[in-house]
Amino acid sequence: MLAELEKTQLVTAEQFYQRTPEARRGELVKGEFTPMSPAGFHHGRIAMKIGTFLSIYAMEQKTGEVYAAETGFLLSRDPDTVRAPDAAFVGMERVAQQPSQSGFFSGAPDLAVEVISPSETVESVEAKLIDYLEAGTHLVWLVYPRTQTIIVYRSLQDVVALTVADTLDGGELLPGFSVPVAKLFA
Repeated sequence: MLAELEKTQLVTAEQFYQRTPEARRGELVKGEFTPMSPAGFHHGRIAMKIGTFLSIYAMEQKTGEVYAAETGFLLSRDPDTVRAPDAAFVGMERVAQQPSQSGFFSGAPDLAVEVISPSETVESVEAKLIDYLEAGTHLVWLVYPRTQTIIVYRSLQDVVALTVADTLDGGELLPGFSVPVAKLFA
């Protein structure tokens, strides 16, 4: 009986969204709240650069919308998982299908960008990656400021590692999008 009392009460996406902004600073992973500290300034600068390049592309091409780090994406239900990538892109067709303008985005982003903090574990990064891909994300960019590398995942079998000598492109999802990796870390 004591073990039953100690079980964590699972939280739904709706309950999570109803919390105060301060109490929502984190993600919901399989119904359990995972708190997150505010990002450091270097992390934030890199995330903003990527978001800026993506935003310019999306506005010029009129292909979709770009979302900032505070945007929650409801990836799965029962138990609910809500992730908040550092930057995200969603195509216009899927944006138009959203049931309302409030709450979390229903579904996965087409592109999820995660700038990896020094405090993040390999396990937590892998869990995010798998959550995105299983939910239908087409492209995941894992950005590592410390090594100035970007690992591009189209699937768990289609993976490319980029260094500052390379150019990041959007592949089939974002045709014509490209930026030198070095610009993102400058």
